[in-house]
Amino acid sequence: MDQVGRKKNHEQGVRKALLLAGMDLFSEKGYASSSVREIVSAAGVTKPVLYYYFQSKEGLFQAILDSAAEEQEVILQEALQKPGTALERIVHLYRRIYQGLMENVQLFKLINHLFFGPPQGAPSYDIERFHRRMAEVIKEIYLGGLRQGEVRAIDPEEATLLVLGVTDYCFHLDYLHPESMDPERAGRLLRLAFQGISERKTG
Repeated sequence: MDQVGRKKNHEQGVRKALLLAGMDLFSEKGYASSSVREIVSAAGVTKPVLYYYFQSKEGLFQAILDSAAEEQEVILQEALQKPGTALERIVHLYRRIYQGLMENVQLFKLINHLFFGPPQGAPSYDIERFHRRMAEVIKEIYLGGLRQGEVRAIDPEEATLLVLGVTDYCFHLDYLHPESMDPERAGRLLRLAFQGISERKTG
């Protein structure tokens, strides 16, 4: 590897270390209670390094959430382009999001706190963007299934809320009760939602 390549790898490593350190501290202590000194100490760098890459603690906070939004978008686009039925694509989407959250529990904890906890001095951020994009993609998948005759026509907004209700509940259940974690739970519940649980009467 040439010198330029080594420098690029080093910079990527430093930037990632700062992002992870910030994520861990923000999720555990809250934004206001996490100092730059603690962040750079955890990342193994100095304050000027943090300022070089992110300008400020707020810049680091914004970068953490922007990076999460970029990762989410990759998964959403993958689900939109994946062949299969609407149900198959939604189950695939859930599994990919679930995998990402289980690999980045601290990030999920941070976002969860921003959604449901007190502000704790955190900078303003459009945290609803995560939920909004999920809803847009689920609605698009439902409408694709409707065009293919896979699902019956109902209010697309309510179909989206139904899917989000199932998946959000399963995310939080496994987060709050890891001892009973079940990665397949949402898939089973989504199939029930798509099939319905009432007996079909004939005649």
